[in-house]
Amino acid sequence: MQASSLVKPTLLAIAWPIFVEQSLRILIGTVDTFMVAHVSDGAVAALGVANRLVVLALICFNFIGIGTSVVITHHLGAGDRKGAEGIAITAISVNAWSGLIISIAAYLFTAPLLRLMHLPDELMVYALPFLSMLGGTLFLEAINTAIGATLRAHAHTRDVMFITVGQNLLNIAGNCVMLFGLFGVPKMGVEGVALSSVFSRLAATIALLCVLNYRLGLRLQWPDFLKLPLDRIRRILHIGLPAAGEHLSYWIALLLITNFVSRMGVESLVTMAYCQQIQALVILFSLSLGLGTEIMVGRLVGAGAFEEAYQQLLRSLRTGLLLCAVGVVLLALAAPQLIGLFTHDPAIIRGGTLLLRLSIALEIGRVFNIIVINSLRATGDARFTVQIGVCCMWLLWVPNSWLLGLHLGWGLVGIWIAMALDEWLRGLIMYRRWKLRKWLPAAERSRAEAMRNNVPVVAET
Repeated sequence: MQASSLVKPTLLAIAWPIFVEQSLRILIGTVDTFMVAHVSDGAVAALGVANRLVVLALICFNFIGIGTSVVITHHLGAGDRKGAEGIAITAISVNAWSGLIISIAAYLFTAPLLRLMHLPDELMVYALPFLSMLGGTLFLEAINTAIGATLRAHAHTRDVMFITVGQNLLNIAGNCVMLFGLFGVPKMGVEGVALSSVFSRLAATIALLCVLNYRLGLRLQWPDFLKLPLDRIRRILHIGLPAAGEHLSYWIALLLITNFVSRMGVESLVTMAYCQQIQALVILFSLSLGLGTEIMVGRLVGAGAFEEAYQQLLRSLRTGLLLCAVGVVLLALAAPQLIGLFTHDPAIIRGGTLLLRLSIALEIGRVFNIIVINSLRATGDARFTVQIGVCCMWLLWVPNSWLLGLHLGWGLVGIWIAMALDEWLRGLIMYRRWKLRKWLPAAERSRAEAMRNNVPVVAET
């Protein structure tokens, strides 16, 4: 494994490429939505529901990515490159196998999964080909997730960003060709959008494997996929499984709430799909700062600098709150114009504008969850976040979404209010735990694990 700098990276140096990368990842979905809107609003609604199922699978892959990133940063903070290399190889192998299993299941059970979502029959014609093709190749995204987490943990965030830029360009070009029938290619509609996404995802996988070899000297061989050391898997899962439990709970709750929205009609589904695409632009500020802070806190924990880790989170949180507040207010002011980019239906524009303005309260509360929870995981204190998350989601968010949205007839406004209550309560609980330093015992255990069999190396100058 080639030497990789252990010089302490700055938050800005880590976070800005993550912001660009995640912006471009969301842009893939936004571009797909914008282009499919030229087919029909119904096609947009169908893809919105199908994408819920795709995201659910991605969460299953991401829990390995989260655990991998945190454990690698502990090893790097302790100066143990060999241990970091072993964690990376194991993570990629585990995700490759789990991705293959989920891909086969998604391809074979596409129709039953969509029926579980109560997708209207007239929208199945759009969702079936999209989900079968995209779901059947999810193993590529599983591999990409593990490699991306490895590179980010080593602070090579710009490499992941550049690959995502290329993936976006390929996806946009493919969409244009296949959706609109350019250069004599037959118009393939929604199926063409899925095919374009698959091709760009494959190209990203190849590029990430090349960068992994170039930056870290890691070239995976077939035997690596058959050797799965249980001790490494246990350490990854110690962080990743609680994170997966929280994310899985969130998306299952969101799937159920999407079911509620489906009962409100196609117009509500479309409005929700457009608003969530636009809201994602604001969430990116928190997400990039959260991931950047996680990397820094993880390294500081590995080095035993617990007080510095504590102060780093507080600085990141202040920055995140400021950026989010500015961003969400700008979106609220421009809401009619932004939604008007997707549709000319006045009812959807009115409803979406109201939701984006309600999102001022929602998104500021979400900042606490994203940034503080990532830092708690980076210390090794992962179980508390899932326990509180599950309780709040299923005792507050879901019941209130049904009560306010369906039972009282408030529609999407009720859904948004319930979501905001959940985000604020969870966020404030997490912040209190950080301030009281309840995470210190977990941080000490994490450092001790990283110091076992430590093979110190000299940092690059």
